[in-house]
Amino acid sequence: MSKQDLKKVLLMGKSGAGKTSMRSIIFANYVARDTTRLGATIDVEHSHVRFLGNLVLNLWDCGGQEAFMDSYFETQRDHIFRNVALLIYVFDIESADYAADVRYYKSCIEAIEQNSPHAKVFCLIHKMDLIADELREQALTERSDQVKSLCENVDVRCFGTSIWDETLYRAWSQIVYALIPNVQVLEKQIKQFAEVTCADEVVLFERATFLVIAHVSIKEHGDAHRFEKISNIVKQFKLSCGKVQSQFQSMEVRNSNFTAFVDQFTANTAVMIVQSDPIIQPSATALNIKLARAHFEDLIRHTAGVPQ
Repeated sequence: MSKQDLKKVLLMGKSGAGKTSMRSIIFANYVARDTTRLGATIDVEHSHVRFLGNLVLNLWDCGGQEAFMDSYFETQRDHIFRNVALLIYVFDIESADYAADVRYYKSCIEAIEQNSPHAKVFCLIHKMDLIADELREQALTERSDQVKSLCENVDVRCFGTSIWDETLYRAWSQIVYALIPNVQVLEKQIKQFAEVTCADEVVLFERATFLVIAHVSIKEHGDAHRFEKISNIVKQFKLSCGKVQSQFQSMEVRNSNFTAFVDQFTANTAVMIVQSDPIIQPSATALNIKLARAHFEDLIRHTAGVPQ
């Protein structure tokens, strides 16, 4: 494997912010209720997560205890912050020591600017479920504005997240999307596929995590977070299948308004096709998926930088 295939991702934030819990849900098939068994991260935990074939996330989960955080900026500064493709900083929305959060976050941004000036930066305002429903949007906006004001020279994307709903999948889908090279080429081909199959929408998911990689919508839809909700639902269904020694392959959901097909697509992806035209036969859609597999397998291989 060449170095170019590795994307170094730093996952940072104070101890107890929820970093390891979200990583375990997305990449290690934990359910939210089981994350209470996870202990605090000691120093740095490294993991390689294969994503779309040869694209590998070199994930550094950095312990957030004060002694470790100080060492990252003093004795390990170059080692931690060199060659970073993406920084994820996690804020606990109800942190008892927000001043310390701000101090460590500013130190992270400074170190990134010095050692990896082209790295992308994401901030996850986590544990939003602890805020009352009617106050969440305002709380997220205020905290996001505060975070962005701390580093005006850096383009920071903020997301509110919780391990208890689809917001976690929305944020991590955007994070992974930012790391996939030439993803626009993939999106263009998905649009053509949607037109050929007379689909209202086509969504491409990463097969193991069920994070959204790319999608195209031919018709407008009112729910902006529907894909992440589907990611969450299908991931939970897959885990349930595994508990009874069954393997998820495909599913079809039909009502009077639409038919949705979710099927394994390529070696590393699953596809969802939504159609509202009642004339289209399910067998025709299944055949189109089958015929498109080889083309998209080759396309994803090139998009993700996978050698032949």
